[in-house]
Amino acid sequence: MTLESPLLSAVPGLHHAFFSREGGVSTGMYAGLNGGIGSRDDPAHVAENRRRMAAALRVSPERFLTVFQIHSPDVAVASAPWDAATRPKADAIVTRTEGLAIGVTAADCGPLLLADANARVIGAAHAGWKGALTGIVEATVAAMEELGADRANIVAAIGPLIRQHSYEVGPEFVERFIEADADNAVYFLPAARDRHALFDLAGLIRRRLENAGVLMVDDTGIDTYSDERFFSYRRSVHRKEPDYGRHVHAIVLEGDGG
Repeated sequence: MTLESPLLSAVPGLHHAFFSREGGVSTGMYAGLNGGIGSRDDPAHVAENRRRMAAALRVSPERFLTVFQIHSPDVAVASAPWDAATRPKADAIVTRTEGLAIGVTAADCGPLLLADANARVIGAAHAGWKGALTGIVEATVAAMEELGADRANIVAAIGPLIRQHSYEVGPEFVERFIEADADNAVYFLPAARDRHALFDLAGLIRRRLENAGVLMVDDTGIDTYSDERFFSYRRSVHRKEPDYGRHVHAIVLEGDGG
C-alpha cells in the first residue's frame, strides 16, 4: 500500500509515494517493506524491499537514493546516483535531474515531499523534531530555490508521522522549544501526566513551510504510532523491541531512467 498526495498527484511529469510497511519481504519486527539500510534487518531483504519501491516509482534500484540521516538542517543536492557507502550525511535531498528518485527514511519523524512543477525541481526532507526546530524545512526550500525553484510555486506534502495524540514529551522537551521561540507553545497540549505535554510535529512542519512561503501544503493525516500498517520507533520502544523498520518516502521527475 502506498499513499499519495492530491497536490503532488496533480503535478504532471512526477511520481511520488509515501510507502507503508505492506508489500515487502522482511519478517519479524521488520515484517513488510522495511527500507532501512541502517536497521539490523537482513540486508538482502532490505535490498529487495528497496527494489520494489524503486519499481513502484519506475526507476532502477541504483537510481533510488536516500541519505545518511543525522537529524540536521543539512541538504544534499543529487545530480547522479550514489550508493550506500557514498551517500552523504544530511536530512534532505533536492534535485532537478530527471529519473532520479530521492527519498527519506522515517519511522515516526515527518517525511516531507516537495515540488515546483514550473521549474522542475523536487525535494524530500526528513523532519524530526530536532531537524524541524533547527531549520531543515527552510533549508530544503532554499536549496530548491538555488536549483531554480520559486517558493511561491512549491507544493508540499507531509507524510505519515507520529501525531500529537500519540506524542507525549517531558518538560525538558517543552522548555527547549519555548526557549527557542515562545510562539512554539502553540504546538503543545497538556498530557495526563504532570508537566508532560502532547507535541504537534505536523503542525510545526506546516507552520515552518508557511513561514518559508510555501502555502500549498497537504497532509496524509496518518499516525504512525497507532496505525499498525506503519513502522514506529516509539511503538517499538514501548514494546521493548530491539530494533524497528523504516519507511522510505520518495519522489521522482519523469525522464531518463524514470
